[in-house]
Amino acid sequence: MKAMGPIPRGYEADAEGRLTIGGRDVEALVEARGTPLFVYDTRRIARQVARFRAAFPGEVALHYAVKANPYAPLLETIANLVDGFDVASVGELGKVAHLGLPISFAGPGKRDQELETAIRAGITINLESEGEAERALAICEREGLTAKLAVRVNPPFGLKGSGQKMGGLPSPFGVDHDRAPALIRRIVEAGADWQGLHIFAGSQALHADALVELQRETVALAASICEEAGHAPAHVNLGGGFGIPYFAKDEPLDVESVGGALAKTLAERPKILAERQFAIELGRWLVGEAGVYLTHIVDRKQSRGKTFLVTDGGLHHQLAASGNFGQLLRRNYPIAIASRFGAEPEEEVTITGCLCTPLDLLADEVMLPRAEVGDLVAIFCAGAYGLTASPNAFLSQPMAREMLV
Repeated sequence: MKAMGPIPRGYEADAEGRLTIGGRDVEALVEARGTPLFVYDTRRIARQVARFRAAFPGEVALHYAVKANPYAPLLETIANLVDGFDVASVGELGKVAHLGLPISFAGPGKRDQELETAIRAGITINLESEGEAERALAICEREGLTAKLAVRVNPPFGLKGSGQKMGGLPSPFGVDHDRAPALIRRIVEAGADWQGLHIFAGSQALHADALVELQRETVALAASICEEAGHAPAHVNLGGGFGIPYFAKDEPLDVESVGGALAKTLAERPKILAERQFAIELGRWLVGEAGVYLTHIVDRKQSRGKTFLVTDGGLHHQLAASGNFGQLLRRNYPIAIASRFGAEPEEEVTITGCLCTPLDLLADEVMLPRAEVGDLVAIFCAGAYGLTASPNAFLSQPMAREMLV
């Protein structure tokens, strides 16, 4: 038997023992929409936002990282809860441009047409290199435009214990911190609207101490860069990095400790950052635990003493749960038999998808209630980096459906 991750708190069974999401029976949800199906609970998202607001100083804006989940109804809902959007492509920009919030655009390899589109839309471009800056400035000069430009900084430190380190290393992301002051001066002298700094050092952190240290170092670095450049920033985006528990022994992040420490850090910040605006961008932490992937069991079989439950879903919809999206050693996501959510585990099973590859493994040797063909499997923590982070066209299988409750 192998362990699986903890099911997020608050998911319950109804009187018939079936999982409910947003107070609704999963059987009723899939009867209306079919499977495979991603279901996103708006009340859980709203609670996460409220928790952030209570924990962090009011001067810290909350931005939503669209790459976590760009489902249109979810974006329309979250636009009423957050202060801005962070996008990583013009495609994402098109999904949120009409929602009326400030937008910043990060990511390496922005094409000239993307830069021009962003400049004309009046959104902030987080520059990833000096070359990108020169191309943006050339577009402005040619077209008679003024760009909102921020400098994304590759810091000399990373986020300790994070799932993905994005600082302290050679990187395609951002300008090395020691070159940032010169680039800021270049932007200002060219007449662009310099918007400040974006410093993102890692993601999927579960240890509050690591985030507290990171944010303290980030504020100090931002002050040092701006002092050397000779220009105070309009904004400082402190990045994000807040993680959620996916695997056995993972513990939830103590967000309240992080927020309290940041309040102290900002109260003592250097003068050049006085009365500046700050932001934290979050995606996974806001929406990850609000999503559940539901898939029907279409076959139950025995093979050399092992029980397999084969579903109509798979890694083409939920790549991360298969272990093929950033895991070095495969571990089981939280998973349940949704049709018997209140029942005790009875047997060890391996759950697969419907694809012709041994990589399509959704749960390996886990203890669950006995399940039959027609029962529903629920994979939790599916609200972020799910459908759009998966190879949907692989083997030309049908696309999963999505819904908001």
